[in-house]
Amino acid sequence: MGDPGKFRKKYSGPNHPWERTRIEEERELVKKYGLKNKREIWKMKSALRSYKSQAKKLSALKTVQAERERSQLSKKLASYGLIEATAPVSNVLDLPSTAIMERRLQTLIVKKSLARSVKQARQFIVHGHIFVGANKITAPSYLVRVNEESMISFSPTSKLSSAEHPERVIVAKPKVEKKLEVKKSFDRPFDRRQQSRKPRGRFKGRQDKPHKSEKKEMKKAE
Repeated sequence: MGDPGKFRKKYSGPNHPWERTRIEEERELVKKYGLKNKREIWKMKSALRSYKSQAKKLSALKTVQAERERSQLSKKLASYGLIEATAPVSNVLDLPSTAIMERRLQTLIVKKSLARSVKQARQFIVHGHIFVGANKITAPSYLVRVNEESMISFSPTSKLSSAEHPERVIVAKPKVEKKLEVKKSFDRPFDRRQQSRKPRGRFKGRQDKPHKSEKKEMKKAE
């Protein structure tokens, strides 16, 4: 039976650790949704995979119990906005992994313009500034139901509840004019050996001062 006090993983990672397409896809998801690590992606994918496996299993059964469970699963998916209320349960099989990522609290805060970026939204949630209804939510991966979207707000005791707070004011980025790159044209390829070098040794400064032999000739001429 095992130790009931031991926490077990509620997700499964990738089957193969080194898949280039999957790694690149996960890297883009981490950047887009402001995730802490790839484990958050695996949790969301495992939840969606669980819904899909339930839908496959229930679609093949024709019993009364299966019909009851099918109705319950359909209502649950519709409450999260994954499928429409009148749509069959089998529609969940066509959902991409990003569908459940869009229902995270961190993503919806950015959509409601309560934060400038997904990273700032994560900071607001973790620091306890976000309420969903009367409950304070500190988990960025909290899946928001459709009827809870309008109840997302800042804590009444938080300074961020004011729309004039500096962290909530959207600052327009200044336009940066791109400088035109001027390509230098040379008649022949550049050769570092052709650079002018300063005179060394006894010829140093010869252009300014005459040589000893030249001095003797100048004295004889006088």
